[in-house]
Amino acid sequence: MGKKVLKYAISLLLAAALLYFAFRGVDWASFADGLRQTQWAYIALLFFASLLAVVLREERWRAMLLPIDGSVRRLDVWDSANVGNLVNVVLPGAGEFVRCAYVSRGGLGYDKALGTVVFERMWDMLAVALLFVAALACGWGRFGEFFVAQIWRPFADRMDFSWWWIAALLIAVAACVLTAVFRMGSGGGFFGRVAGWIKGVGSGFSSFARIRRKWLFLLYTAGIWTMYVVMSWAGFKAVPALSSLGMADALFISAVGNIASVVPVPGGIGAYHYLVALSLQALFAADWNTGILYATLCHESHAVMVMFIGIISYLSLGLRRRGGRNK
Repeated sequence: MGKKVLKYAISLLLAAALLYFAFRGVDWASFADGLRQTQWAYIALLFFASLLAVVLREERWRAMLLPIDGSVRRLDVWDSANVGNLVNVVLPGAGEFVRCAYVSRGGLGYDKALGTVVFERMWDMLAVALLFVAALACGWGRFGEFFVAQIWRPFADRMDFSWWWIAALLIAVAACVLTAVFRMGSGGGFFGRVAGWIKGVGSGFSSFARIRRKWLFLLYTAGIWTMYVVMSWAGFKAVPALSSLGMADALFISAVGNIASVVPVPGGIGAYHYLVALSLQALFAADWNTGILYATLCHESHAVMVMFIGIISYLSLGLRRRGGRNK
């Protein structure tokens, strides 16, 4: 319990620090003036695209769950995913475990549900990489120098040869531990339960191979990330100072914004604002106030929607479970 409290305290402190650095230079009078000039029709479009992305995520996850349990209901998957997203706003990463706990029942064990989530996250990492490739292909002259100097080079400098040795050692240790667990687990007992849990995760991970219409899973994935780009583009159009930016620019900013999701702060608060405002300032000579306004409109529109439907889904799950117990 103490370790979890420490983890979340550090997460909140990191979010507060990033918010401080993001907002410390903001001219609030200028920020308020920017809000007055905002084209709210485009914010409505941003909100709709955000909601559609959540719907597509639920459908993609359900496609992964159906080969494991063909009776899994769409409403249960929808509500479980929304509650997980709501938890992620407060406790980053914890929502993935929460949604697996809510959706698990009968033949769909927690371990198998977790395996599907791990597989989804791998696809999302690939999607972010493809966004960068597409953006760089569309506008290397505009984005290339920034990408190399601000993203690739710092990453490459940190990933020196010693890190590869450490990664190789960790993989070797993990392989040895897994081998030992499965060998000792053949006799049952504690190691047998651990081995069974690992097999369950692997079963969930491999459920993609049992999806009958794999093209539909790929279509959902493409739709999700297209909606994220549309959200970035709608944000440009909503802020008059950025309205001249186009879809190629939205591709790159969307990819940069999604990097914030790997920073362990609640809901990406602070990390998203700082990274996006920095990118807009460096790439398009946007002043810091404009960048923060754009980031705030995009991030908070999505966050409000996630919290709203998350609360509704939490209440919906509670009512269904209470009704089931009363029967």
